[in-house]
Amino acid sequence: MVREQIEARGIDNPDVLRAMRTVRRHLFVSAQYREEAYGDHPLPIGLSQTISQPYIVALMTQLADPDPGDVVLEVGTGSGYQAAVLAEIVRSVYTIEILAPLGERARALLQELGYSNVETRIGDGYQGWKEHAPFDAILVTAAAEQIPQPLVEQLKPGGTLVIPVGEQDRVQTLMLVTKDADGTTISRSLIPVRFVPLVRQP
Repeated sequence: MVREQIEARGIDNPDVLRAMRTVRRHLFVSAQYREEAYGDHPLPIGLSQTISQPYIVALMTQLADPDPGDVVLEVGTGSGYQAAVLAEIVRSVYTIEILAPLGERARALLQELGYSNVETRIGDGYQGWKEHAPFDAILVTAAAEQIPQPLVEQLKPGGTLVIPVGEQDRVQTLMLVTKDADGTTISRSLIPVRFVPLVRQP
């Protein structure tokens, strides 16, 4: 998977490649999908949600440019796979899931796998996790119609936000937002993507 789907497509951060080789993706999907777990495509994880294809997980992780001392926020825990990949690289991962059954299942699995540097929360990720801000990087694993201002505010100067932006059921754009030392943000459009929509509390 790493050699053919990830390295071959330009992912070259050694920490990201190591993490992708270490985390066993088949543990994050149900038994019926385990034979497909290392294929180059997303898979359903229940409640109309998916685990992203391995390349997209690796790409978003590389774009976040994680360092070992970083504190990272993930919005959209889902299966817990992206959080596990991040946890192999950075000091702390805070991850939020609005759908309680998914969040609770991911929490149990991450604890079972020994990821003591991951803290999970059930809630509206659009609002971020202010108590643990600012973050060195923020990854959003569901598509928002616009970049959430609370996440921009919780990004550390010099930090990076990686987020798919666009309407539901349409091709979206993976965006890279960087914050300068003076708080100015720069947004760049990268590639077209398809993500499930970012669910918010009513």
